[in-house]
Amino acid sequence: MWQFLHDDTMNENAAPETQPDAPVQASTVAHRRWILAALMLTIALAAMDITIVATAVPQIVGDLGGFERFSWLFSIYLLAQTVTIPIYGKLADLYGRKPVLLAGTALFLAGSAACAAAWGMIPLIVFRGIQGLGAGSIMATVNTLAGDLYSTRERARIQGWLSSVWGIAAILGPTLGGAFAEYATWRWVFLINLPIGLAAMGLIARFLNEQAPVRHHIIDYPGAILMMMAGSAGVFGLLQGGNAWGWLSAPSLITFAVVLILVVATVVRERTAAEPIMPGWVWRHRVMLGSNLAMVGMGLVMMAPGAYLPVFAQAVLGLGPIAAGLVLASMSAGWVTAASWSGHLYLRIGFRDTALLGAALMFAGVVGFILLPDSPSYWLVVADQVLLGAGFGMLSTPLLVGVQSIVPWNQRGVATSTNMWSRYLGQSLGAAIAGAIFNGAMRSQLQDAPASLAGTLPEVNAVVGALQSGSLGSDGTRFLQSAFDAATHHVYLGMAWAAALTILLVLLVPRRPQENMGGS
Repeated sequence: MWQFLHDDTMNENAAPETQPDAPVQASTVAHRRWILAALMLTIALAAMDITIVATAVPQIVGDLGGFERFSWLFSIYLLAQTVTIPIYGKLADLYGRKPVLLAGTALFLAGSAACAAAWGMIPLIVFRGIQGLGAGSIMATVNTLAGDLYSTRERARIQGWLSSVWGIAAILGPTLGGAFAEYATWRWVFLINLPIGLAAMGLIARFLNEQAPVRHHIIDYPGAILMMMAGSAGVFGLLQGGNAWGWLSAPSLITFAVVLILVVATVVRERTAAEPIMPGWVWRHRVMLGSNLAMVGMGLVMMAPGAYLPVFAQAVLGLGPIAAGLVLASMSAGWVTAASWSGHLYLRIGFRDTALLGAALMFAGVVGFILLPDSPSYWLVVADQVLLGAGFGMLSTPLLVGVQSIVPWNQRGVATSTNMWSRYLGQSLGAAIAGAIFNGAMRSQLQDAPASLAGTLPEVNAVVGALQSGSLGSDGTRFLQSAFDAATHHVYLGMAWAAALTILLVLLVPRRPQENMGGS
């Protein structure tokens, strides 16, 4: 089992000090492969859950009804996951990773079983929220455990293995979801989680042994509640803005006014709490500040390919769903490879410079898409996505490992979860910004349509359906394909600015942070 040098609570205003972890005993080292397998299975639950559900939406709606609410199947999951990540990270520091991960996985599986038994769209949305609450624990603790079990030299390779799960899920998820929906029932989309999750829990229970410091803790319940309320209101406002209501409408302004009040209240509470959920040093230490802000920037950029590339591949390139999914999966291939190789680089040139190279590759990938010719070849798009994925892997891995390396065990959960939370916050912002850019650009394209197509073109939210139906004739189809192409390029242009900003944010990280780092 693990023994730890310190269990003292860090002063809220202090920066983390260099405190190496105690040696891992030989028995635990011998079981690391089993534990890594369990972590990969656990990540698979969260990684596949969005993609596997997306392909079964038509069957779900056909069975349960509630088409006007189906988008909340994804929104409620993202919201619940994002707002709970920092809370689970703090609990993992207080009570150990094992109980938090097991409890969160059990909650995820309970939500999955309830989703499979749902009798209507509203109950299904509620149960998806329960799944999201469990997924927050998975995202907060899996990467923290990887930091506990492996040395700084090994963590890049392990992050590559964990990242590979996302690439596999990008291919396997839609395939399984479509197969279940077509040949069995959509309820298996959720039931498939049970054997995977139970296997992961069994491995964790059997092979993961840790000894968290035994001391009395004061859980900051008011801070946790305020943080969840602020996060929920913020993500809700971003998801609804530009969709359910306009950005400058009364509901939007009221929502973000409430967010501002809750954020201020949360900051005030966290500054005075004995054991804050998100202590001040997470944002005051230069390594963490730069890393967390850069993760927000990366999350912003990730939404362009994640949300629009598969539809672009089908609507503009004329690919089928499977081929379009493979285009997106090619990004994961670049991510995994770069994440695995980043360890060789950050041991030579440091975390900051390696991440800077990743940010530059990310920028090059975004700009590369903008510069693609009209009707580009399939393989040219794939090559660009591999480059973009390499940027993501080379950027995220050294920043995460760097953050984990400057804190002791009893602060690694907070440090890791804040880094992950920053990325998901960026994705939420990116979804809102990309949606606003795309809808605005597409609306402008439709308004400038030739007079010969007047009255025949659909509204913005019906463009994809019109292209898939082929009911517009050759002229209308070509115009919509051109409009969709232009709108997608506008989204990538916006993401290029976010990528450039991310490069500047990485520069906040000290060039030689290893001088201030302990760790393995």
